[in-house]
Amino acid sequence: MKKFEIPSLNEEMGRQVSDYINTLTKPIGSLGRLEDLAIELAKITGKPFPEVLPPGVIVFAADHGIVQEGVSAFPQEVTAQMVENMVNGGAAINVFSRQIGAQFKVVDVGVAADVVDEGVIHKKVRRGTASFLNEAAMTREEAIQALSVGYEEAKGFMETGMKCLIVGEVGIGNTTASSAVLACLTGIKPEEIVGQGTGISKEQLERKIKVVKQAIDRRQPDPQDAIDLVANIGGLEMAAMAGAMLAAAERRIPILLDGFICTVSACIAHLLAPVSSDYMIVSHQSAEPGHSVAVQYLKKRPILQLGMRLGEGSGAAVAFPILEAAVNMTAEMATFAKANVSNKTAASITINK
Repeated sequence: MKKFEIPSLNEEMGRQVSDYINTLTKPIGSLGRLEDLAIELAKITGKPFPEVLPPGVIVFAADHGIVQEGVSAFPQEVTAQMVENMVNGGAAINVFSRQIGAQFKVVDVGVAADVVDEGVIHKKVRRGTASFLNEAAMTREEAIQALSVGYEEAKGFMETGMKCLIVGEVGIGNTTASSAVLACLTGIKPEEIVGQGTGISKEQLERKIKVVKQAIDRRQPDPQDAIDLVANIGGLEMAAMAGAMLAAAERRIPILLDGFICTVSACIAHLLAPVSSDYMIVSHQSAEPGHSVAVQYLKKRPILQLGMRLGEGSGAAVAFPILEAAVNMTAEMATFAKANVSNKTAASITINK
């Protein structure tokens, strides 16, 4: 498997931008989290005035054999139907991608059905995973292949000029796989992680928790081996999302994380290359209970809290304008000196634009 070479954050650039922000025509710290984000983006990109336009949205689609165990409110065929809806521009992520002017693509990395629409990028590793209650979800080789698909798709996007990565997913059963991976990775009990996903009943929720517990006990994946976790109890789209994040981190591209499944995939990327999480920003706090566990594992703080739990990259796309505001603040606001505004505390600091 490829060795990921991810640079450290540019801490010196962060210090320079922090000092510069304090010379802008406002009380120090008065723009709150926007100032923190501007500094964080400077560290990530190594540039005093980072660019986040255009963003790129990649949705990875895959099915999960675990749906055979009655853990979802929707049947498996919904995955292929949702892929078609995305290609036709009718999904929530399409709406929000258009709103932010994002480049957009859907990648079939493991849909169980044949997806023939020419608008889909066909990179199917296998036709869905196996039910990991009874056998490994996939082979180790398939997990690595899915990771590589995500890496290459993100790499291609960045070669076209994409400046901020948003990854999304679609796949019935993926909250069950994500719950299993996160429970194993953190050692936290499944009942504290497993949520309602697509809107299952109380009885189905109890069944889902039981399935996750039994699957972890039977598969015994190594919590320190990201590929073993994915192969035993994960999903093809999760591996692909992790691969895409690693490609972005290698190239100093900020990664705007979405909700539960995306953030668990980020945990997989972190396990493969710990420095990669320095390039991640959590867009929002999902309503899925396991999301806060994943966020804490990555030591992050969400930007928004809107009660969302759709996935697809939708929450990240909604939060993206806040990143725009942070970089525009630094690039376009006048300093006290330039505006001839009196200020007794701020020194005159210049950063070349």
